[in-house]
Amino acid sequence: MSSGVIGVLLLALGGFLVGGVYSTWKTAKFLAVVLGIAALLAIGGAIFWFMG
Repeated sequence: MSSGVIGVLLLALGGFLVGGVYSTWKTAKFLAVVLGIAALLAIGGAIFWFMG
């Protein structure tokens, strides 16, 4: 697997998690916060992956 593919997969995971935050915000705020933190970590990891 090339390094570009891993970065794109991390971005896709971050987007998927952001969608989870959007869909769970009204019903389960704690879960939405946890998903939001995971999304930030995935997107941040992708940014660092592309920079490195």
